[in-house]
Amino acid sequence: MAAELIILQAQDLTKRFNGEEIFSNVNMAVQEKSRIALVGRNGAGKSTLVKMIIGEQSLDGGQIVTKKNLSIGYLAQDTGLDSDKSIYDEMAAVFAKLKQQERKIHELEAQMSDPSIDPASEEYAQISSQYDNIRADFEQHNGYGYDAEIRGVLHGFGFGQADYDRPINELSGGQKTQLALAKLLLEKPELLILDEPTNHLDVETITWLEGYIQNYSGALLIISHDRYFLDRIVNEVYELANGTLLHFTGNYTDYTKKKEERVSQQWKEYEKQQAQIEKLQTFVDKNIVRASTTKQAQARRKQLEKMKRIDKPTADSKTARFQFTPKSKSGNNVLNVTNAAVGYTTILSEPINLDIKRHQAIAIVGPNGVGKSTLLKSILGIIPFIKGQAYFGTGVDTGYYDQEQASLHGNKTVLSELWDDHPTTPEGDIRSILGSFLFSGDDVAKMVHDLSGGEKARLLLTKLAMQHNNFLILDEPTNHLDIDSREVLEKALNQFDGTILFVSHDRYFINKIATSVVELSKKGTETYLGNYDYYVNKKDEMIAIKEHEAQKQAEEHPTETRTAPVTNDKKNYQINKEEQKQQRKLSREVADLENHLDSLTQQKDQIEAKMTEPDVFNDVGKLQDLQKELESVNHQMEVTETSWEEKSIQLEDMKSS
Repeated sequence: MAAELIILQAQDLTKRFNGEEIFSNVNMAVQEKSRIALVGRNGAGKSTLVKMIIGEQSLDGGQIVTKKNLSIGYLAQDTGLDSDKSIYDEMAAVFAKLKQQERKIHELEAQMSDPSIDPASEEYAQISSQYDNIRADFEQHNGYGYDAEIRGVLHGFGFGQADYDRPINELSGGQKTQLALAKLLLEKPELLILDEPTNHLDVETITWLEGYIQNYSGALLIISHDRYFLDRIVNEVYELANGTLLHFTGNYTDYTKKKEERVSQQWKEYEKQQAQIEKLQTFVDKNIVRASTTKQAQARRKQLEKMKRIDKPTADSKTARFQFTPKSKSGNNVLNVTNAAVGYTTILSEPINLDIKRHQAIAIVGPNGVGKSTLLKSILGIIPFIKGQAYFGTGVDTGYYDQEQASLHGNKTVLSELWDDHPTTPEGDIRSILGSFLFSGDDVAKMVHDLSGGEKARLLLTKLAMQHNNFLILDEPTNHLDIDSREVLEKALNQFDGTILFVSHDRYFINKIATSVVELSKKGTETYLGNYDYYVNKKDEMIAIKEHEAQKQAEEHPTETRTAPVTNDKKNYQINKEEQKQQRKLSREVADLENHLDSLTQQKDQIEAKMTEPDVFNDVGKLQDLQKELESVNHQMEVTETSWEEKSIQLEDMKSS
């Protein structure tokens, strides 16, 4: 398999604002199938770098080189589609050329069937040749499948046929953002740049998007706080930090491990050199004035002067540091809810059963609108249960993080927001605690209503940490937090010597924190004893088992469906059920092939990386063995890709029929 072509290169880029350097010596290479994450703290310059790449920001140094006529699609954060057209017409506009070709094909077909034109004539030959050329191009660009493609993408974003004629300018901001992304996916630019694409999407839609863009034909460059999303999509990470760009191979989790190893190695090298410097300097100080050892001391002084000093490893900027410390222990039984129902005027979910023990961390998941936040508020007594009630165990002391941030007072300063709750605590101690949550200096005099979403979230966490509860109930605690703050929160919760009940749509966060997952639906609660990945795998297993049992039952009792006359409606229902079953089977096969492709790609990367190692590169025998391995993996990839394409087409045909 040929090496991938580099379609874009950023070389030694520099950017300054008001004379101050934001970053310099920035280098990036994007290949035709790249899957890249761009990460870094808020304010590091990620969006600025992207805007330089697409030509919206000027370069203060360096250059950007692209392949000829490179098509780039860019989705800025929270950018909506602005259009007077209907949803379907706006999506169909992407395929205007194909629609024009379709009309031309029909015109040429009409001409070829015209009895007045002799099939043996030059005129007919020209029409036929033009028809063949246009039709070949039309088929190559999925001319017969673009309608199914539009419907598939719109369905993925939650827009059904009933929505097709809705004018885009009447939709919400979130829906317009989803449609902007949908249109970009249909346009298929060679380089697709997405800034926070999972904002405004629920977990179901994000999961669909992951599956869709894993098979994207072009290159991807993604800025996102959704680490689970990045883990599923990317195989390269560029980190913008300390004014430059660092490159890591692997997904987001690989990057965090490699970054830790890199920082650890930098500290070792720095400390080793510091010890060497101290040793040399001590010798110089002791011996420079002694006649017998002056020359050795001078030699060591020259060595010190010539030495290239290693900079002390530093963090990119301040990191919040905090912990949750309960002032007392609860009993083993923390919370019990039995056969309860939640809702307002109508029941959202029933029956709800929870049995929470000390030191458990329970995540509540489920679709939007099913009552996850309502359940937390009912447990806390903020709103009543429709049926049942919550029973707390002995010594349980509850702290609550409200995603709506209703407990904050907009007309207070940051300092008074905390000090008013703890008037006997010295001001210096309050300021110190606020400093650990990144509120320092003039920050403490800011009015709460002037804070950003992230700052309010940190202030609410500060208030919670100062309460020293032993049972934390958290509603979407990672909303508004950047990746670094999320990781600090994860560490604090994992070290917490208490019990946690939380609602979150952040799947990476759930994986890090949860000991169990409770799925909330209209039918009540279902508990899974593991993290988010375990929950997803278990659900897939259960669906497969149910399908297998249904198939077995159908095979064991083949005559049962013939005991009564079957109406057309029933026939259609049975056909639909069979088609759905086949579709699910095909979906699983496509997913398995995708996973196999991922595994083969990782093998390929590992072999290629090994081939560049000096001891292998200089050993012809080892190199030949690895080349054979590489050829075998490449062959397997080609076979798997062919099989995946065939089954994907079958699946798309089934969905569009």
